[in-house]
Amino acid sequence: MTANKILIVEDEQAIRDMISFHLVRAGFDTIEAEDCRRARALLVDERPDLALIDWMLPDMSGLELTRMLKRDDEYEELSIIMLTARAEERDKVSGLEGGADDYITKPFSPRELIARIQAVLRRGKGSGDETISGGTLELDVAGHRVSASGREVKLGPTEYRLLEFLMTHPDRVYSRSQLLDRVWGANVYVEERTVDVHVRRLRKALSTENADQFIQTVRGAGYRFSARVA
Repeated sequence: MTANKILIVEDEQAIRDMISFHLVRAGFDTIEAEDCRRARALLVDERPDLALIDWMLPDMSGLELTRMLKRDDEYEELSIIMLTARAEERDKVSGLEGGADDYITKPFSPRELIARIQAVLRRGKGSGDETISGGTLELDVAGHRVSASGREVKLGPTEYRLLEFLMTHPDRVYSRSQLLDRVWGANVYVEERTVDVHVRRLRKALSTENADQFIQTVRGAGYRFSARVA
């Protein structure tokens, strides 16, 4: 089985070395970049499965790099975890809204980092070989594709996993905490507001084909997928 390849984008060599050491011990392959320019070159040449991107980098911010990658069709499905010393809620939300799949505040333990990486990578994988349909949407689990009215809709790995879960449990309302457990995993510690960020991103992607109406908010309760639109 081929090991997942992780790109570490961090300007401090001691931190890169520490992260790489623990990831290799956990069975990952690693490649390293000290700035965004080098990261872009490695993305082209190495095609990593996930990128760990520090917020503060010498040539541009990690948030700018993340936004740039998510606007590029070539990398919009790349899993990204941001590493940062910024602990304010607004910074976490900015990172998630910028396209990151998760956000880890320094200092962090190697065990937590590895658990977060494994969780994000799991979200990006399909599970089965069926097609799930609802309204104008079709989700091809084996092909990891989503289409609306016959046209493909491109989603990031977390949005795909969220849609897959909701579509396989139609017309049932799930609270934010329930979605965190079912989609992110019970042992992954992220804030409930993370769910709202990814629901907005999912709706935005589906809105290009007028399919965002199927992701419904139930005030005071949570979210549901329903093909029955009022």
